[in-house]
Amino acid sequence: MTPAVWLKADDDVGDWETRKRRITTGLEAGVDWILVDEWDVSKVRELGEVNVAAFVTEDVDVIGEQAEELGEADAYVVGKDGEGDGTIDLPTDFAGSADLSTLRRDGADGAFVRIFDEDYEAFAEAAAADAEHTIVVGENWKIIPLENLIARIGSETDLVAGVQSAAEAETAFDTLDIGADGVLLYTDDPDEIRETVRIRDATNRESVDLEFAEVVEVEPAGSADRVCVDTASIMDDDEGMLVGSMSRGLFFVYAETADSPYVASRPFRVNAGAVHAYVRTPDGDTKYLSEQGSGDEVQIVDTQGNTREAIVGRAKIERRPMFRVRVRAEDDEFETLLQNAETIKVQTPDGRRAITDLESGDEVAVFRQSGGRHFGEPVDERIIEK
Repeated sequence: MTPAVWLKADDDVGDWETRKRRITTGLEAGVDWILVDEWDVSKVRELGEVNVAAFVTEDVDVIGEQAEELGEADAYVVGKDGEGDGTIDLPTDFAGSADLSTLRRDGADGAFVRIFDEDYEAFAEAAAADAEHTIVVGENWKIIPLENLIARIGSETDLVAGVQSAAEAETAFDTLDIGADGVLLYTDDPDEIRETVRIRDATNRESVDLEFAEVVEVEPAGSADRVCVDTASIMDDDEGMLVGSMSRGLFFVYAETADSPYVASRPFRVNAGAVHAYVRTPDGDTKYLSEQGSGDEVQIVDTQGNTREAIVGRAKIERRPMFRVRVRAEDDEFETLLQNAETIKVQTPDGRRAITDLESGDEVAVFRQSGGRHFGEPVDERIIEK
């Protein structure tokens, strides 16, 4: 599961204009949740599409009759101006806790707890038994309480750690190799917010092992219907897609990021091969290039094997002359069809090379996996690809 980024934007941040600037920055960066006071819920809804969590206080009965008037939040959180943040002393017996009572009987969804000492750590653990989201903010010690809570309650609740920077968020996501389920970010710095979102996205990304295979044969294959996958993302110079005629061996093909004397760069595009070929998707499955269309997701890969997702804007199919490229890796051979054009480039040990310059004996980057696919998903049955 990809962890979530929450952004704190209640009245502790400042007046509405100050809060609005923080919220707008968070929306533009792609945060998952905005945490505000109950009276700001409808205002946040007007700014954009995002999950909204609201603090529950004694001032307004947001869970009851006034919720519709103020705008209904996606989650209600207890603890502000209460026991959770230290405004009210913790009861000796948690059975008498007002915050826990709101969680258990009044329908709140989450708890906010500042961890001052072991008693507050225990209070967070008690809240997690009933809270869908448990937000913890380490005051004196940050890592040890988070480690303890991940170990004790990690499976009972979405554990959200309070952080002030992207670096702290990265630590929270990595703690105990399990990590918090989310972070609550305290900052107005747009760079920190964007970097935290980037780190969130990177935590759940697959890394693939590319290797070099020897080119056995490159030969003209006549004309075929070829697919350009035009994404809604700009790709870097070292990025492309994994495509191929056989699912067990996919070729790394560069995006068209390079300018030439005859054609402008198309850094959103990978000229990926013929309609029958596979392209790898973010979940590790494959789809036929002919099936790609606007709104689909495709996996972007760089030369180090790092991956990310991109939305397909369109698939452009045209009849073009093709090359058949066959390679050998260990005791296996596989192949694909790629357009006969100087703009289509593959990765070699010496860097990128145009498909038109590729010769037998060269090496190209490939990704090998278990073969056999049924509707794009791996299947454990005997399937022969040739």
